Amino acid sequence: MGSIEARLRELGCVLPPPLTPPPGIVLPFQFVRIAGDRAWVSGHGPQAPDGSFAEPLGKVGDEVSEEQAYEAARLTALSMLGSLQRALGDLDRITAWTRVFGMVNGVPGFARQPNVINGFSDLILEVFGPEVGAHSRSAVGMADLPFRIPVEIEAEIQIER
Repeated sequence: MGSIEARLRELGCVLPPPLTPPPGIVLPFQFVRIAGDRAWVSGHGPQAPDGSFAEPLGKVGDEVSEEQAYEAARLTALSMLGSLQRALGDLDRITAWTRVFGMVNGVPGFARQPNVINGFSDLILEVFGPEVGAHSRSAVGMADLPFRIPVEIEAEIQIER
């Protein structure tokens, strides 16, 4: 077991299995695309332990509280780490988190997107530390997100070949 997997276990974090899309949905793209020493990670949402989307679903500021959305962003980090584990074989191959783009499904007027996406950033920094885990980031509001998920996040990372 690598040091990142050990750190996740120490924190009580479990990586979910591949996403189980809703019936009738086809996702014809790679969740992680590796080219050279870079990996681009497609938008991920919060996953439950069985691979489905984690609840609550809906708009932040209405059906989903800011605190629940923060937790959804943490679950999104675990979802992304699960995809990276499957693609890379070893999370210790990650040498830098370079860019994170966070989207929040908020009601009109909700302007605390950075606080929500902090759930993702806080977990990445806690797991990878300030050297590897530091990243540039955007946190924006969206009119809606697929499947009514409250948070969707994509990333770019640097990896060992």
